[in-house]
Amino acid sequence: MFGGIMELTLFTTTNGLYYLVKYIHFLSGVTWIGMLYYFNFVQGPFFNETDADTKKNATQKLVPRALWWFRWGAMFTFLSGIAMIAIALGAQGIPHNSQWVVVILVGALFGTVMWANVWFVIWPNQKVVIAKAKGETTVDPAPNANRAFVASRTNTFFSIPMLFAMGAARNLPLNYSPERLRIFLGIIVLLIVIFEVNALRADQNGPTVKPIKTVKAVITSGVIFALVTYVLMELLLVKTQGA
Repeated sequence: MFGGIMELTLFTTTNGLYYLVKYIHFLSGVTWIGMLYYFNFVQGPFFNETDADTKKNATQKLVPRALWWFRWGAMFTFLSGIAMIAIALGAQGIPHNSQWVVVILVGALFGTVMWANVWFVIWPNQKVVIAKAKGETTVDPAPNANRAFVASRTNTFFSIPMLFAMGAARNLPLNYSPERLRIFLGIIVLLIVIFEVNALRADQNGPTVKPIKTVKAVITSGVIFALVTYVLMELLLVKTQGA
């Protein structure tokens, strides 16, 4: 009986810890993606329409505050996501090639690239833009603003299939088979690399931004990418006839 109680306590503790980390993941993820959509769908169009003084004042006082929540939301989402997967694979013993792990890994791949864009592209370049607005530098911030814009648009584009994969991991019924998961993951990684390399070329020959330049275009492109992700799941993660 004592052994049964210990086993139940361990099970409850593990699931409780997993849920706590998942709750942190939800809270920080809502903060991060909410700020991402605010920048792309609200602030960006407003800055394009407002006068120079208003934009300068907002860049000095509003943007730094928004970016603080943005980047730390990304950090806590990233760290809690790693912790969730670690608990699921370790303490909960979920098989590494199960549908949940494979599909959640797709979301994690998108999320990891997005996190890297926040911390190593968007934030460093936005610091230059903010410094210019505050009169702390004489450097022309236009190239930095462009790099940050393209990375932010790319993150918005990635966020739509990312959220689809996160939800699909447990909630999308598939007649799942792991026999072609390497092909599936390979194609997903290749697509992510292609789009990310395009984003990082913002300071060289120029990226291809037309499919994600406007709010409507980036939403449409993201939905198409989510649809492509779903089609790849159906083609490559479903059991073949006779298997």
